[in-house]
Amino acid sequence: MCAPLAAATIGATNVARKSPALGVATCFSTPPRVWRRFSWQRVLFSGPHQQLIMTTAAFFAVLGHLFPVWLKFRGGKGVATSLGAFIFLTPKSILCMVVLFLLIAVAFRYVSLGSVVVAAAFPLLAWALREYVDSRQLIFIALVSAACHLETSPKHLGRLASGTESKLGTKSGGKPAAKLKSRVATE
Repeated sequence: MCAPLAAATIGATNVARKSPALGVATCFSTPPRVWRRFSWQRVLFSGPHQQLIMTTAAFFAVLGHLFPVWLKFRGGKGVATSLGAFIFLTPKSILCMVVLFLLIAVAFRYVSLGSVVVAAAFPLLAWALREYVDSRQLIFIALVSAACHLETSPKHLGRLASGTESKLGTKSGGKPAAKLKSRVATE
């Protein structure tokens, strides 16, 4: 049986395990909300340090999403929040990460694998594509990547290695969603 949502984190993948439609809504509604908030920063903070201020704010937005006080410091995985926050700052890196994530998620059917890979690739892509003005931005980008990895990556990598990680189209525990629904209905 799937762990209760309260015991899990509230990232889009875990919401999708309870309701695929709500999971998709969570995934696609987070980046635009964050993007709207960051669009105001371009107006409010102009000048030579605008990029650094926005990168710092993005770091704290992701941190707040990962460790919200009102949820006992257990939030989502930060991927959707990072996407919305960094779309202004590192658009080429974000595009590369979205494509990489989709390729991995579709090819291997593991959302967690795609998330781990793109979070690790983020600072490297921002550096390689020279999407920074100040080297301190790269530090904050690396910190965002590390924060996204902090709690979840060891668990995901362990489950991937042991073959117990849930694939797309399955509930926690590895049973396909349709089979699990029919099994629950008969019990």
